[in-house]
Amino acid sequence: MPSHRLDVLAIGNAIVDVIADADDAFLAAQGVEKGSMRLIDEDEAARLYGEMRPGREASGGSAANTVAGLAALGLTAGFIGQLGDDQLGEIFTHDIRSLGVAFDTPPRGDAATARCLILVTPDAQRTMNTFLGAAQTLAPDAINPARVADAAILYLEGYLWDPETPRAAMYAAIDAARAAGTKVAFTLSDSFVIARHRGDFVKLIEAGQIDILFANEAEILMLADEAEFDAAVDAVAAKVPLLVVTRSEHGAVARAGAERASVPAEPIARLVDTTGAGDLFAAGFLAGHVRGLGLEKSLKLGAIAAAEVIQHYGARPEADLKALAGDLLA
Repeated sequence: MPSHRLDVLAIGNAIVDVIADADDAFLAAQGVEKGSMRLIDEDEAARLYGEMRPGREASGGSAANTVAGLAALGLTAGFIGQLGDDQLGEIFTHDIRSLGVAFDTPPRGDAATARCLILVTPDAQRTMNTFLGAAQTLAPDAINPARVADAAILYLEGYLWDPETPRAAMYAAIDAARAAGTKVAFTLSDSFVIARHRGDFVKLIEAGQIDILFANEAEILMLADEAEFDAAVDAVAAKVPLLVVTRSEHGAVARAGAERASVPAEPIARLVDTTGAGDLFAAGFLAGHVRGLGLEKSLKLGAIAAAEVIQHYGARPEADLKALAGDLLA
């Protein structure tokens, strides 16, 4: 195995989350579906922000949350994502670099930094309203093939597949990874992304462009076009070297060829906010995978990281993940 400076290099939306409490009546008044993720424009972002209760700002973005978790687990990680040249961009840059994550994508002066207005109801469901701003302008020239070659794993965020320009950037990154022998990991992110881009994802999988695929239960059913979970897992696992599927409170499963593993969800004291659960699960699993721990232990690490993040507001770990991992990372 070649030596790599980075364990994981991730590409995704560079977003600052604004998290606020809300009730079902507020969601109904705003005309948004609880638990959904919708894309909004800058005007709607300003309007909704004005209607929300006081919020807590925290750097976010799915792949960025994953590399934050990887750094907390002691791995070396880098991130590529487009920011605006503004205050929120400065917040994001400070936060991700303070974690030890390599990040050097220059900001743009012609677009505002993306933000996600997250409404959390008393049942801990999060409803996300995302203005992508500068994030959707990430261009192929932001991808440095040498940086991709310097990583053991390239991790791509499905949310970034929607806009054409960053989609081209991710294709360029995949090409660089294939040329360098870097593994490509892909997270499907959300069912609405699959609804629009299932054809692209199927082509990537069938062409052997994805080595590790992350999905949740709803996403794997939609991707496989199956109504039953085991049938969906079987169909997709036959086409990717490693498949990891989370099932919320029912744990998670992984398949690598004939090898199978599953773990239950970790017990928690109190469910507060499910934002970032899948992102941190991916961080834990990848940490185990990079360390060669095998499917079951890697799933266990994912479950531990996910359990930590859903017990507080925000999508990045607050407790010491290495301490929670205990002997798994010893």
